[in-house]
Amino acid sequence: MASPTIAANAYANLARVLENGGAGKGSEPTGQSFASLLKDAVGSVMESGRKSDAQTVAMAAGKANVMDVVTAVADTDVAVSTLVSVRDRVIAAYEDIMKMPI
Repeated sequence: MASPTIAANAYANLARVLENGGAGKGSEPTGQSFASLLKDAVGSVMESGRKSDAQTVAMAAGKANVMDVVTAVADTDVAVSTLVSVRDRVIAAYEDIMKMPI
């Protein structure tokens, strides 16, 4: 299950994309490109992993609460699962496009 923070970030990103005109309107791209959205998503997952690692190291040093570490690891797990799910859907869409007759 997604945490409220991840869901809020997803809704904020969607709102930002919709404010910029969305996709497919006009000949000039006004919003972020797919590549930059993908780069931001991967960067977000990597940052979540770094925070989880930092919390784990802090707990090993006796400076962090176990609950903080569990929360950070769970957030990272949700982020990675979401990224893998999106990757699977992109691959499936690509395969569907390749199966289309010309």
